[in-house]
Amino acid sequence: MGISVAPFKAQNVSNNSHVCDDGKEIAIAQYFQADVLGVETSYHLNPVLLKSGRGSSASLIVEGEVVQNKDVREYYRDLDILKPAVDRCFNYLNEKYDCLVCEGAGSPVELNLMDKDLSNIYIADNFNTKIILVADIQKGGVFASIWGVYNLLPEKLRNNIIGVIVNKFQGDMTLFDEGVRIIEEDFKIPVLGVLPYLPFNLGFEDSASLKNFTQNCSKATKKVAVIAYPYMSNYNDFEPLIANEDICLEFVSSNVSLEKFDEVILPGSKLVIKDLIWLKETGLFEQIQNRVKSITGICGGYQMMFEYIIDDLCIETSIPTKEKALGFIDDNIVFRKEKVLKKKLYNVFKNDCDGFEIHHGISKKYPLCFEKNNIKGTFVHGLYNDTKFDNFKKKTIDEFISVMKSKLNIEKIHSSIMENK
Repeated sequence: MGISVAPFKAQNVSNNSHVCDDGKEIAIAQYFQADVLGVETSYHLNPVLLKSGRGSSASLIVEGEVVQNKDVREYYRDLDILKPAVDRCFNYLNEKYDCLVCEGAGSPVELNLMDKDLSNIYIADNFNTKIILVADIQKGGVFASIWGVYNLLPEKLRNNIIGVIVNKFQGDMTLFDEGVRIIEEDFKIPVLGVLPYLPFNLGFEDSASLKNFTQNCSKATKKVAVIAYPYMSNYNDFEPLIANEDICLEFVSSNVSLEKFDEVILPGSKLVIKDLIWLKETGLFEQIQNRVKSITGICGGYQMMFEYIIDDLCIETSIPTKEKALGFIDDNIVFRKEKVLKKKLYNVFKNDCDGFEIHHGISKKYPLCFEKNNIKGTFVHGLYNDTKFDNFKKKTIDEFISVMKSKLNIEKIHSSIMENK
């Protein structure tokens, strides 16, 4: 239709992030959305990002850079100081693109938190945006959800609603024809589409993604375990493995036997020392130490393969800490205040990899990767991406878009966008 589009989310809460073209850090969801659209990735797409921090704090990333660890109460108290960053990023993108799709976060009518809601209320109110409500029918109570959200919104925002999309419908869609009539005639809210529930093993954003992915293991010749510790991050690294029919992938979160797996992967971690301690408490640490078959570590998992992890600066811990690690690699990991953020073409394990680095831990002897016998590890994310996965991704997205276009009232959305320009 000739409209240039970019994604935007004022504030995201996720341990899954990506390094952008400008060398800054944003949530994986906005990076993935921009990548699909073929637009430049930058910190403007997600100006505020919260990641797990020590204790009750969160790691606060503003305009792509770590600012500090903040207690959650302190974060909400100081929310107003983040609004200029949100404004700058929104205005920058608004000048550059015809349409911004501003993703919300959870419900827009958490009445006790509406004055602290950057992603929904602040954006919609401050920039007078058009609004599309998206109702998840899988959760049940879809009519109450639509009616309740609509009527609890301030009048100004109610007037900006152009319609509702009913999402994740399973079964015979004609069974919801009466539902559409009720929403449109009784609630007086236009229905822009009823979307079917589709498996979509891409753009993993949070732990819910791990519950929703689908995989056909009937042709698999290799079993892979990914150790799902509590602060696991960047599990989008494993989307290529899930897409590979030759591999059956399982996320392991308890002390099950690892012997049945051909490969064990230690993934990224937002709090490496905490997850290392969790491995010890579950008994998986001892299993992994004694394993003779293949083990691969990525970023946080790679750091766990060294002799000790040292956090003298309290980057992840509340007191200076030195934690004994798996001992596979003859060096220590030392946390530094400055976070490494790199995105480029790497050569890892004799393969070219279009990947990125995002870590505080540093090894002097093995700054990028290590490989010996059954052990290999690297700081580089994107290790398993290849041409085959790129083709799968394109095919999946094309099919998904085709379904969306057939089920959504594109003309209604289009006319509303043009009216709002």
